[in-house]
Amino acid sequence: MYTVILFLHVLSAVSSIGPFFVLVPLTQRMNEASGDVLSAQIVTFRSAVRLVKHAGHVLVTTGVLLIWQSYWQWTTSWIVMTLVIMFGSIVFLARAFKPVLKKFEEPHADRRSLIKKLQRSLWIYIAILLAMLWLMVAKPELW
Repeated sequence: MYTVILFLHVLSAVSSIGPFFVLVPLTQRMNEASGDVLSAQIVTFRSAVRLVKHAGHVLVTTGVLLIWQSYWQWTTSWIVMTLVIMFGSIVFLARAFKPVLKKFEEPHADRRSLIKKLQRSLWIYIAILLAMLWLMVAKPELW
């Protein structure tokens, strides 16, 4: 059973990070898009964020099960740091994308500025996710 849970955990980690790499070129194409094409790209962006959010639920659930079934303690440094970063990433995810995507609906929105915010947030969030991934793979003893 441990192996199945570990597989689901890794699959959800890939599903949590992967869509953001697809969104990087999408944001670049948003600069030239207009009308229905831009609307479709915004829907795609929202869908990717939603997928990542749900993959995160699986990631957390399987992570809890893995710790429960292993010899790792909740006070282990890499687990504590992963949890700290994870809670920060949840707050960041809630504030970084949805409000910016909503502003695209405003009639006089500065699209270039909004796209730059999305691109910046994408790279910050990718860095946050990669930091958590590193902690889970390397399992460093930080203290």
